[in-house]
Amino acid sequence: MVGRAFGSVSVARAEEVRIQDEAESAERPLRRRPPQAAARPARGRGLRRLVGLVLLVPALAVGFLLVMALVYSAVTPPSTLMLGRWAALKAVDRQAVALSAISPHLVQAVIASEDQRFCLHGGVDWNALRDVVDDEEGPSRGASTISMQTVKNVFLWPGRSVLRKGLEIPLALATDALWGKRRMLEVYLNVAEWGEGVFGAEAAAQRWFGKPARDLTRAEAALLAAVLPNPILRNPALPSRGVRAAAARIQARMNGVGGLMGCLKR
Repeated sequence: MVGRAFGSVSVARAEEVRIQDEAESAERPLRRRPPQAAARPARGRGLRRLVGLVLLVPALAVGFLLVMALVYSAVTPPSTLMLGRWAALKAVDRQAVALSAISPHLVQAVIASEDQRFCLHGGVDWNALRDVVDDEEGPSRGASTISMQTVKNVFLWPGRSVLRKGLEIPLALATDALWGKRRMLEVYLNVAEWGEGVFGAEAAAQRWFGKPARDLTRAEAALLAAVLPNPILRNPALPSRGVRAAAARIQARMNGVGGLMGCLKR
């Protein structure tokens, strides 16, 4: 009897000890990293990767543009409008020629019309740009230089936007320094639009006056320059009264820019 009683007490005591041990184990904190601590480094790595990707995209774009600018310093580029027409399977009339194969009258007329300070600035006419910004009644004229128009035509998309204008300025400065003035004007005169699907001075001279660009007269050159702001709606071969008036103003300014073209000499 005593043995059985003692055995029962021992079993009960052992059970009590086991239950107590389990309770203490349940109360003891687990030594493992909280989920938040484990997730934090992963989130940090993801954020760093995202920031790196955001910085990588514009860096690659700038690098690509610089490489293309180097290529285009020797190879006459197409314009983005030309690329768009080719992609849409539309006709493109462009015959690239050297600046020496273009009439000096057209060179003078374009500078007189589009950028009279072409040889005096480094790609951006800061004075003209400041005048446009300070004009309280809104800009009455643009401040886009030949260099800015060229990089817009070659590297950027058509249309108007603050982003595109913001890209034009650094691109114009860099490309103007890289190419030089003579090459800049040569590219401009080979990518400028002069009618539906007509690009460049040679194609324009052939289309509208039936002659090569080197043979353009002073009056014909002024008419071609006069239609540049709106080459789709304006016709240099059948000029409206407004186009004739613009051409007359350009001819009057052409003599004045003749002495400012020293940057075009070889």
